[in-house]
Amino acid sequence: MNVNLGAPYEAIVNKAIEKEYAGNQTEVIRQALLAYERMLEEEEKELVAKAVEMEMSEVREGNTKTKSFGEVKKKFKW
Repeated sequence: MNVNLGAPYEAIVNKAIEKEYAGNQTEVIRQALLAYERMLEEEEKELVAKAVEMEMSEVREGNTKTKSFGEVKKKFKW
């Protein structure tokens, strides 16, 4: 794969190599992609946590009907 990053990004890649964070351009890009993936996963976890908290808030306020585990189990014949 050939990628044309442009001067500002190439400077960042070169700086990472100069500081010995990576041995070559490929390593820099791999590390950047892994860091980006971790960031996305963390963002997803935060969004899920927010959604769960919003739902739990609705339950606590009595705005959402809940069912016991027994009711759910009975419904699905588990």
